[in-house]
Formats: sequence, structure tokens, C-alpha cells
Amino acid sequence: MSANLSREVEIDPEHTALLFVDVQNYNCTPDGGEYAHLSQPEREQQYGYFFRTLKDNALPNMVQLQLACRSTGIEVLYTFIESLTEDGRDRSLDYKISGFNVPKGSPDAKVIEELAPRGDEILFPKTSSSVFISTNIDYVLRNLGTRYLIIAGCLTDQCVDSAVRDACDLGYLVTVPTDACLTLSPERHEWSLRNNRGYCRQRTTQQLLSEIARLTEN
Repeated sequence: MSANLSREVEIDPEHTALLFVDVQNYNCTPDGGEYAHLSQPEREQQYGYFFRTLKDNALPNMVQLQLACRSTGIEVLYTFIESLTEDGRDRSLDYKISGFNVPKGSPDAKVIEELAPRGDEILFPKTSSSVFISTNIDYVLRNLGTRYLIIAGCLTDQCVDSAVRDACDLGYLVTVPTDACLTLSPERHEWSLRNNRGYCRQRTTQQLLSEIARLTEN
């Protein structure tokens, strides 16, 4: 039986969801809370590559995927870092050690304007690296009849990678659009993609857009 199974399976649009990971004001805008302690030169030195890649490549690709999925009826979902409390006492130990706290209801918790949710698209505030650990996303996806996940966002080698691995272990077929994800350096991005290639299918945004268009033709 296993000889007939593969990760290299095209999506089934009726049973597919697109999940954006942590594309929020906290870490995807230069004045976000993650950078509040840094001067502009320090921010440029440490995060210049990230912001250039986001603006020039990853974010435009995310927007294209969002538009394609919306127009073809594929569910669009979002997860973002946000504590259930103002002081973040409910955060995971890892987030406490890392110093991540996005207080409940703060502007930092909002998805960035370019990718803003619309209508009743579903949002999952999380307090762990993997959205599957600190939210009920698996329960919701199963209620939606989802079997295929497209996962994009940041960081490639942290919260995206964690979501990919957990989704695969829970029985979803995952596709990662490799140029709609990003992290803090090209080396980290490439190593992460190499490592999770054994868990998911990888495609460029354009390849995935062509697949969506072909599979949803009337």
C-alpha cells in the first residue's frame, strides 16, 4: 500500500486551505514591537535582508496566492502571535524565554494591511511556534473538510517549519510555496526548505498559481 502513497500530490481545491503564518505588524513592519529596542541602523543591520525580501518577493507572492484562493473558493486562514492576556502570562515557556509578547488586542497582533483578512476568513491567535499546539486549528480544519494545506509566511525555519511538520503528522498533505516564505537570511531559508522537503511538497508561487487555475477551470 505504501508504494502508492506520495507527498507529490496536487491539491484538491474543494478540500484545500491556505494558511498564512505570522504575517503581522509585530514582526513584518519596521516599527513593530519586535524591533522597538533597536535603532534604525541596528534594525537595518540585523533585519535588512528580511524586510527587502518581504517587500520585493515574499509578500507580493503571498498576495497573489491570497487573491487566487479567494477567487476560487479555497479557504484562506491566518495565524499570528497574540497572547490571551496583556502581560503574556499564558505564553509558552519558549515564547517567554524568547521575549515574545504580543498583548491581547494590540496593534502588533493585526495581520499586515497588504494581506488583511476579509469577511469571515478565520484567524487563529497563537502563543507557540506551531499553530497546531496552542490553537484548535486541527479541529476547525477537519470541520471544514480540509485535507490539503498550503502554508506560507514567516519565519521559514521557525513557525512555518513547525506548522508544516505538525500538519504532516496530523495527516494533511502540505504544499509550501518556497518563494512565499521568508526568514532572516538566504542560508536559513534554503536549509529549512532542504530539511522539510521530506515532509511536504514544495512549489514556486507561479507553479502553484498555475495548478490552482488549471484545477478550478470551469
